[in-house]
Amino acid sequence: MEDYNKESKYLRAKERVDRLKKFYTNLASYIVVISVLALINYLTNGWRYMWFLWAAFGWGIGILFHAIGTFDLNPFFGRSWEERKIKEFMREDDEIKRWE
Repeated sequence: MEDYNKESKYLRAKERVDRLKKFYTNLASYIVVISVLALINYLTNGWRYMWFLWAAFGWGIGILFHAIGTFDLNPFFGRSWEERKIKEFMREDDEIKRWE
């Protein structure tokens, strides 16, 4: 049982590291691409119309939702909520089986 717990902890930690890596890769891509778009915008028409902000805003919303999922910032349906509900249902199941 102890080996199972260690392996389970390792797999959860590995999954979290993978999620973090994907988020930081997405963030780095965002910074690089938006910077390049800003440079192109400046070189083509100066700052008369900053069209690159549309891309920055759209992709930025995606980055925000990615961060909420990665760092478990959703207070209503985050990973901790899921774990609490799973434990609650498992306890209820155990209580029902005891009474049967």
